[in-house]
Amino acid sequence: MEWMVPLFPPGLLERQAVAEIVQYNERTAPFGLTLTPADAKALVETRGEALRTSGRVEFGGGIIDKLIDVFCDSPFLHQRNYTETLHALLELFYYFKNESLDKLNDAELLAAMKASFDGECRGSVELLQGRELEWLAHCVRFGGSPEEEPDELDSYFWEEIEE
Repeated sequence: MEWMVPLFPPGLLERQAVAEIVQYNERTAPFGLTLTPADAKALVETRGEALRTSGRVEFGGGIIDKLIDVFCDSPFLHQRNYTETLHALLELFYYFKNESLDKLNDAELLAAMKASFDGECRGSVELLQGRELEWLAHCVRFGGSPEEEPDELDSYFWEEIEE
């Protein structure tokens, strides 16, 4: 299959994705958040790696623009942590799409991530990953409500997380 001709010139889709992400600066600038073209390119690369790692395929613009749109008004995002946090949130998104068995659509997962990030986690990506999203995925896989506190039947779950 080495004889196949690519449909798009090399790098075209990446350049288009970077340009779209940089355009989001118009939306995020009022919150004091902007991305450079280099930041946007790094996010596109993180997206590609997260998709490969999670074994997922995505068509179209992907989730980066939606992630930026949902999180840009967070009181816990500042220019100094913006890019790093977006990278972490992007990786978490794809990981937890798998962990929740795709039972949550993109908007539902993003809303849960944002509510927890701004709420209980107070801007901590580590708490979001290790506690809130793990509990959400557990509830989605095994039933239950994420708003409920774990009962004794779920103690094994919490013991595993704490280790």
